[in-house]
Amino acid sequence: MAKSKCINAASRCLYPGGRTLVETMVVLALLAILMWQAVPAFHGILQRQQMLVAVNDMLAALRLARSHAMARGGPVLLVPFDDGGAWQHGWVVFVDRNGNRSPDAGEPLLLRHAAVGAGLSIRGAFSSAAVPVYLAYNAAGRPCNASNSLIARWGTLTLRQGENVRNIKINMLGRVRVCDPAQEGASCTSASE
Repeated sequence: MAKSKCINAASRCLYPGGRTLVETMVVLALLAILMWQAVPAFHGILQRQQMLVAVNDMLAALRLARSHAMARGGPVLLVPFDDGGAWQHGWVVFVDRNGNRSPDAGEPLLLRHAAVGAGLSIRGAFSSAAVPVYLAYNAAGRPCNASNSLIARWGTLTLRQGENVRNIKINMLGRVRVCDPAQEGASCTSASE
């Protein structure tokens, strides 16, 4: 082990190949300044990732509901997990055999998604306002009314987290597209407008 060389107690001690306390403190101060600058950028990256994951998970649920409706030859629903219609608390895809727009015991549950990240909200606006909020697909893969699969029902799901906004547009044929209202303007209206 290398020994330090100190001339007296008030002088600077030198360690072979080491650093003094002052040099270490300067390096730590510079690291603190760099971290102070990096944390907000890192927070923005985390928010964008949460948004991307939520959008992709919702798209997967929409595609699952549509494909199962076509495969089964009958309606399959996608609803918020809670009765209040708050999509951010999670959602379920299921076959609604009794027509009450709520997953009950004995009805096939195809997917259950947990709540999304904190600070992320999801709103829906559809061509017909219905309570509870839901999306239904018929045997042709088109969005429909849960009680009458011949009545079309389309709309928009808006995901918002801070300044980040994405809209999932569902057309009358059941096709979906994701758009950013900040970049696409009027062609990408949100559920809250």
